[in-house]
Amino acid sequence: MKSSNKQHWLGASQWLIFSFMVLILAGCFMLIMSQANRSPISFVDALFTATSAACVTGLTVVDTGSHFTGLGQAVILVLIQLGGLGIMTFSTLLIWLVTGKTSLLGRDIIQETLTQSPIKYLTSLLKAVFVTTIAIESVGAGILAFRFWQQYPLGRSLYYGLFHSVSAFCNAGFALFPNSMMNYQSDAVMNFTLMTLIISGGIGFVVLYQWQQWILGKRKQAASFISFHARVTSVASGWLIGIGAIVLLIFEYSNILAGLPLGTKLLSALFQSVTSRTAGFNTVDMAHLTNSSLFFIILLMFIGASPGSCGGGIKTSTASVVIAMLWSRLHNRADVNIFKRRVPEEVVSKAITVTFFSILFILLVTIVLSFTEIGTVSQQASRGLFLELLFEVVSAFGTVGLSTGLTSGLTTIGKLIIIVTMFVGRLGPLTIATAIGTRKAINLRYAQEKVLIG
Repeated sequence: MKSSNKQHWLGASQWLIFSFMVLILAGCFMLIMSQANRSPISFVDALFTATSAACVTGLTVVDTGSHFTGLGQAVILVLIQLGGLGIMTFSTLLIWLVTGKTSLLGRDIIQETLTQSPIKYLTSLLKAVFVTTIAIESVGAGILAFRFWQQYPLGRSLYYGLFHSVSAFCNAGFALFPNSMMNYQSDAVMNFTLMTLIISGGIGFVVLYQWQQWILGKRKQAASFISFHARVTSVASGWLIGIGAIVLLIFEYSNILAGLPLGTKLLSALFQSVTSRTAGFNTVDMAHLTNSSLFFIILLMFIGASPGSCGGGIKTSTASVVIAMLWSRLHNRADVNIFKRRVPEEVVSKAITVTFFSILFILLVTIVLSFTEIGTVSQQASRGLFLELLFEVVSAFGTVGLSTGLTSGLTTIGKLIIIVTMFVGRLGPLTIATAIGTRKAINLRYAQEKVLIG
């Protein structure tokens, strides 16, 4: 019995946190090396960059393309790939390739990372995740490299294509250009390639696997093979992309999109809607967006991608369940229904918990960051800075990487706060809470009393 306890002294949630900590620290020390930098970098800045890469966020305190050497950029790329899929997912695959089997802990970790439900097809899912990832990133890299070849030598074009393809699929948002992808605002090939990579990496590996199986020969069984979860996340993602593009087009039509051809306006609004949920690339100057656009993007970043993906946020399924719950309550219905299916009460409770915890965490971090970055300066003297700080916090929590230009000017304490925010956002508030609160709760039921509401 004792040996069993020793064998499982860490659960899946704790192993996930521990693995990301090791990955971040390893990346940090590699980025500090002089061979990785063209100019010296502080420990905090290296830690910030490593955390941003491993947590596939994209916030940067130094310019990736000009500050880091080829070695430093390669370290960042490896951190993005390992962080996007999960270091323990790679470890489990490696063990399976060597031994031909996986441990119970390995199954728990894959379940925690990719599905959050019992896995009956672990081997098939693992193979599909890596084969699909390599295939999509390779195709994306080829298309992007061909586009870059019109401006750069072949070798650099191939490297640029690979870097931005991996960064887009893993929803990291790291770019090798100082202004992200603003130079390609009207380039349809570049925009649609990046959007396809971002959506593929943000829809969730299980959902991607199911759609892939359906496309490859299970069309007749679509109704039974495509799970309820896959339908919810796919429809939610489609609605968010469409609504986001329309809203941003309206808000920025006479502002940052003014003077552009109609096609470029539509393309820019669509691209920013896709990337705002979790990817972090931008083809418009974020510092010059209207306040209404910034606040709307905050909502998109808060929702984020889908569960079991490379993205962050509370996830599309969580938002869908919460909205469905509010709709049901407004119509005095006891059950929460989506697509003529009843959502279990424990799922609704979990969605509310994640949403509330995330809002509370963001509010607390924003308050602390406001104090460290603004101090005792009056609201009138610091007008506009609060929205930028809130934008920065939600961007870090949603592992998005968009910024109005505030990141590089943060104080040391401010950078450390954002580092913690990125870490919590990547692993998910529920994973952190589960890892910390390992003690079993005692279920007690007290006498019932009513309280006035509203």
